[in-house]
Amino acid sequence: MKVLVINAGSSSLKYQLLDTNTQEVLAKGLCERIGIDGKFTYKAPGKPTVDAADVSMPTHAEAIQAVLTALVNPNGGVIASMKEIDAVGHRVVHGGETFACSVKIDDKVMAALEENVPLAPLHNPANITGIKACIAVMGPDVPQVGVFDTAFHQTMPPVAYTYALPYEYYEQDKVRRYGFHGTSHRYVTQRAADMLGKPIESLKLISCHLGNGSSIAAVCGGKSVDTSMGFTPLAGLPMGTRSGDIDAGVMEYLMNKHGMDIKEMLNVLNKKSGVQGVSGVSSDFRDLCSARDAGNKRAELALDMFSYGVKKYIGAYAAAMGGVDAIIFTAGVGENDAQQRMDIASGLEFMGVKMDADANNIRGKEAIISAIDSKVKVLLIPTNEELMIALDTAELAK
Repeated sequence: MKVLVINAGSSSLKYQLLDTNTQEVLAKGLCERIGIDGKFTYKAPGKPTVDAADVSMPTHAEAIQAVLTALVNPNGGVIASMKEIDAVGHRVVHGGETFACSVKIDDKVMAALEENVPLAPLHNPANITGIKACIAVMGPDVPQVGVFDTAFHQTMPPVAYTYALPYEYYEQDKVRRYGFHGTSHRYVTQRAADMLGKPIESLKLISCHLGNGSSIAAVCGGKSVDTSMGFTPLAGLPMGTRSGDIDAGVMEYLMNKHGMDIKEMLNVLNKKSGVQGVSGVSSDFRDLCSARDAGNKRAELALDMFSYGVKKYIGAYAAAMGGVDAIIFTAGVGENDAQQRMDIASGLEFMGVKMDADANNIRGKEAIISAIDSKVKVLLIPTNEELMIALDTAELAK
C-alpha cells in the first residue's frame, strides 16, 4: 500500500510517500513559506531533485497540489497517477483525552479535533488545515487518518497524569499531563522488543527521545505509564530553547521585577531558555559541544545539566516501573551524540547498566551499545515517526 504522510505546520508542510509493504520511502520533501513566497523541495531516489523558490502556494491546498504534481511528474515522479495513493496519514499534535489511538478521519473526528484546539492552539489548527486541504484536493474517497502525538500516553494512570491542583481544573478544563513524541516512543519501543527478541508485553523500557525537543517515557508492557512532557511540551528536561521543569514562583518573581506579561514570560521559557539560555551560545547541541571543547564553561554546564536531567528521569522511571530491562536512545542527540549517551549512562552502574565504549561509538544506526554482560541493555534506535504513521494509516485504511 502506498501512503502519503503529511505533517502540516502553520506555514509549512512536510511530506513522505511510503510503500508500507516494503517500508521504502519513495519520495519526500517540504513545502515552506506557504502564503508568503513559497519554497518547494522534492527528493526521490534516482530522480532529479527539485529545490524551487517563489512557488505559488497561497494556501495549503496549493502546497498539496504541488506535492501531487511532483509525485506524478513523468520526469521525476514515482507514481503514474494520484490513484496509486491509497491513503493519507496526518501527524496531529494533540488528541486530548478524545483519542487513545490513531483514527480514520470523518466529520465526527474533525469536530473533535476542533474541540481540542484550545489544548494546542499553535499546532492543531495547522494540522486541521492540512487535513482539509488533502480532502479538497484528493477528494473524499481517499482515506485520511489522524495519528496523534499524545495518543500513546493515554495509557498513563491517574497517579501519573494528574496535577496536584484543585481537581475541578482537570474536570472542567482538562488540565493534566498529556505527553508528546508518542509516535516516536511507540516506534522505538516496538523496535527494541524486536531487537531483544522478546515480547514487548514482558519488557520494562525507558525511551529517551533527545533532541532540540526532548522527552523521556516509561513504557511497561508496551504501554506508556509516565512521560516527562506535560500539559504542554514545555515540561520536563531542559531542551534547545525550552526551560523544562521550573518552580512556577520564578515566573511571578521575574514578571514583577522586569515588568513582563504572561506572553512575554512564556516567550522566555519557550524560546530563550534551555541549553541556549544557560550557554548563551546556541540551541544546537553540536555548537555546544564545540564550545565546550574550546573551554566554554557555560556550554559545558548546559550539556551537563541536560545529561543530569536525563539521568534523573531514568532513575525515577526505573523506580516507578520496579525495574528496567532496556534504555533506548533516539532522535537527533540520542542517535548522534556518543559523548552525551556515555555521560547519561555514567553513574547508572548501580542499576545494572554497563556501557561498551566501542559499540557506543556510532551514529544513527540500530545497535546494542551496552556491554555484553550489562544487566540492563542500552539501545540506539533511530526513530521513524513517518513509518509509524504510514503503518497505522495502512492498517486503518484496509
